[in-house]
Amino acid sequence: MRRWILMLTLNQQLALGAVALGAIAIFAVPYPGSTVTLDAREFALVIGREADHVDAPELASWIIESRADYRLIDLRGEAEFAQYHIPAAINVPMANLTEAGFGRQEKLVFYSDDGVRAAQAWMLLKARGYKGVYMLKGGLDEWKDQVVFPVVADNPTPDERMRDERARSVSAFFGGQPRSASAVAAGAPGLAMPTVSALSKVAAPASPTGGAKPATKKREGC
Repeated sequence: MRRWILMLTLNQQLALGAVALGAIAIFAVPYPGSTVTLDAREFALVIGREADHVDAPELASWIIESRADYRLIDLRGEAEFAQYHIPAAINVPMANLTEAGFGRQEKLVFYSDDGVRAAQAWMLLKARGYKGVYMLKGGLDEWKDQVVFPVVADNPTPDERMRDERARSVSAFFGGQPRSASAVAAGAPGLAMPTVSALSKVAAPASPTGGAKPATKKREGC
């Protein structure tokens, strides 16, 4: 099932998320103020221009720079979060999302394994009037491919060399290791996702009421 979802385009994943969110709305236990609205035209425009997306390299830069103007939300279950999560993330499973106490003006970035649960969270909070809601483009899969295990050229041009050096530095910061383009092209098995203990020393926020405030200490060589 998950492999089939990953084969969908982002727009198809969002459409699937809309269907799933509709199912949640139908079968969820009612709560005060549970009626929500979403402008279909606005939704279509956001999907088309990916205005409410943050890509993996951009998020990596925010964490490295210790930016504190956003909150990174991992929507998976506690066991998945404990096994591996992006540094600076806090764990708020989908079932707890509406009771998490987020401010309506906060900048919130959601992610899960792929884009489906993040799309559901985005639609749910957008419909409830939250202004600064974003999704991590491609979820953990894209984070792994572009940040933790980036692909670097075997015989880089000068421009590629600069790009790859940056990729190596960022990968090392997050406890990862680059993959060579030739190995990827040959179909070499992907590297395993690192465990939490393999991460660089980037701390999550001390309290879920604060902004995302990772520590600035980096691995040597970054």
